[in-house]
Amino acid sequence: MKAETSTPADTRTMGIVHSALRRDLTRASDALRGPPVPGDAQRVAIAQHVQALMDFLHVHHSGEDAWLWPTMRRLNPSASELLDQMEDDHLAIVPHMEKVTSAAAAYEKSASGREALVSTLSDLRASLDPHLRREEDDMMPIVATTLTTRQWDDWEQEYYLKPKSKKELGMEGHWLIDGADRSVYDHVVGLVNPVLRFVLLRYFGPKYRQACASRWGAGVFVGPKLA
Repeated sequence: MKAETSTPADTRTMGIVHSALRRDLTRASDALRGPPVPGDAQRVAIAQHVQALMDFLHVHHSGEDAWLWPTMRRLNPSASELLDQMEDDHLAIVPHMEKVTSAAAAYEKSASGREALVSTLSDLRASLDPHLRREEDDMMPIVATTLTTRQWDDWEQEYYLKPKSKKELGMEGHWLIDGADRSVYDHVVGLVNPVLRFVLLRYFGPKYRQACASRWGAGVFVGPKLA
């Protein structure tokens, strides 16, 4: 049953997205460090995925900068100090994202770029992780008491869902529920109608697992942990 549109915003997706980012950045670092050292096919798959993660993070932060933070400033001026911190964090993270993207592109072309990519990923995490935690622990509770469900849902739809194809959303759905417990799984799959949910789970599931095997290896478990 969907929440009334005038109820406080449900910000759980923010933490779910952050967890997916952290998980795959950790997987990338672990795979790069080995053993074994990635072969050529896995090297290209990891490099391309890391670049895709940086693109995703850029879109994620851009949506916050374009609408969420300005709207919060207007509706809740008392949160201005924390909002300043959010914006400053984004600015500080950008150079690290750019270095990761550049290092991943170089690694895609040559295995000699492996150590540089490991180093830039480590530097990114030192800046990104505290920001994500601050956003989850400090900012989202304020957002939840300031925005309504309708405002939050409209923002997500406009900035994160509408611009993407069904294929992108299908793969992204599995990316979000990878490693999820029952509560996260139910929340994510509950966001789509039953017909689309069937397609999401049955059609894109094998494609997502195949993509993960190419970059992490067949021995790394992917998918929700519902038991």
